[in-house]
Amino acid sequence: MTKSVTVPQLPVERGCPFATPAGHERLREQAPISRVRLMDGAEGWLVSGHEEARAVLADRRFSSDRRKDGFPFVLADPQTQRQLRAQPPLMVGMDGAEHAAARRPVVGEFTVKRLAALRPRIQDIVDRFVDDLLAADRRPVDLVRALSLPVPSLVICELLGVPYTDHGFFQSRTAVAVSRTSSSQERLGALAELRAFMDELVTRKESEPGDDLLSRQIARQRQDGALDHAGLVSLAFLLLTAGHETTANMISLGVVALLTHPQQLALITTDPGKTPLAVEELLRFFSIADLVTSRVATEDVRIGEAVIRAGEGVVVSGLSADRDPAAFADPARLDVERGARHHLAFGFGPHQCLGQNLARLELQIVFDTLFRRVPTLRLAAPVEELPFKSDAVIYGLHELPVTW
Repeated sequence: MTKSVTVPQLPVERGCPFATPAGHERLREQAPISRVRLMDGAEGWLVSGHEEARAVLADRRFSSDRRKDGFPFVLADPQTQRQLRAQPPLMVGMDGAEHAAARRPVVGEFTVKRLAALRPRIQDIVDRFVDDLLAADRRPVDLVRALSLPVPSLVICELLGVPYTDHGFFQSRTAVAVSRTSSSQERLGALAELRAFMDELVTRKESEPGDDLLSRQIARQRQDGALDHAGLVSLAFLLLTAGHETTANMISLGVVALLTHPQQLALITTDPGKTPLAVEELLRFFSIADLVTSRVATEDVRIGEAVIRAGEGVVVSGLSADRDPAAFADPARLDVERGARHHLAFGFGPHQCLGQNLARLELQIVFDTLFRRVPTLRLAAPVEELPFKSDAVIYGLHELPVTW
């Protein structure tokens, strides 16, 4: 059994933007799998060691199905939990054959060949927003609104085939939906509008297909003889919610990290071939999804010294695992030449992020373009005064004032 330790109740908010919360550090040092109490009072396990996290995420005896008894919700609101349990599961909430069947048809949308075809459009999108940044009448400029939020939004538009005339609506609603300054009611309203938009978009694609992910999925389903309209709406909504805020936050945090580590920035500005390495290190360093995922054991499982009983919930801290010195030497140091791709920013195992290579591509293009075209870019406020945002899952910035 694991050692008995005193632990903070989850979730643990971050303090210093470049450090793991002290509570997570103590947990990992004392016991990489520890008992914790969630916000709703339920008990579960927190996995904070890298090896242990990979073991849990790869083990099919841990279920992602939120409908199962014992599934550990980080959310405290019982009403929200009941709603999530009652809804048909998205792909991330499926297990085994059901999950594989839902994932398999979409994997081809994120191949190297498909992304290579998308790259020129992503470059055009980034160039357009950097043009607007340089043309700004007043400085400083909030990089979150000027670049970080709109780029992933428009990339998703390209992926799903959102008509250009709808881009403005799509961007405005996604900005409200992911903003931590929006009220809960505003965010829920924006998400409802986006889901309705996705429903209408799928309907349009069914009668007027194009060269995009949704149209190709519709054609495949028709060929198989089973068009699943609701499933396609859920897929589009999942790609939006999973791929927008995380990438936007990574753009902002990556810029802050590179500007505050000028020697590291110089490595990629003098040799852009190192930018892919820098992206991997930034993903490890920040692990945007702190609590990367939740699972519930379907049978008794031993992981390390811990025996997790059937029906017990498990929460994995990607942030803590990616700062585990057993997996990464000197983990608190940002080293863009580290070359460590075994981080857990995209998860691990069967549920590893479907769009991870698209996110990597977006980040590489943004960092290369921004620092090449605005070489004198700098923070317009001390890093300790920046409005970092932290909650149970996502970490980022409310705004990022920059000038040049």
